[in-house]
Amino acid sequence: MSRQDTVPGPAAIAAALYGLATRAVRRLPRDMSLTSAATLATLDRTGPRRITDLAAVEGVTQPAMTALVRVMEKSGLVERRGDASDKRVTLVRLTEAGAAYVRTRRQAGVHAFERLIGELTADEVEALEAALPALQHLAELESQDREGPRQ
Repeated sequence: MSRQDTVPGPAAIAAALYGLATRAVRRLPRDMSLTSAATLATLDRTGPRRITDLAAVEGVTQPAMTALVRVMEKSGLVERRGDASDKRVTLVRLTEAGAAYVRTRRQAGVHAFERLIGELTADEVEALEAALPALQHLAELESQDREGPRQ
């Protein structure tokens, strides 16, 4: 048996991670759109952003992001504030209610994975623990690639 048969390569790892992420997203509550939830999570991770930056990060048009921000603003999840460094710029930021929503949604996801991990063997849990630094680094790389520079 060759090394290729016993050790999965990058494509197999990527396929497993993608499948896991896709199934995890499908299990999320449907109380808001995925774009809305992703926008709130981006604001939580990166801080206040311009609407044009949010649109680029989330892969939607600027008018679509403006409409989305308007709805989330009416719901009390975000607010618009002027940028102290440039009075012409308006930044979107999370409200406390928006931050609480992100924390609650994230914690629900963590608990769902904890339950699944609880069904693994001790060796499988140990393998995941050993992979944790690499998984965290992957998340950092993805965030840097997706979100670009912070405003």
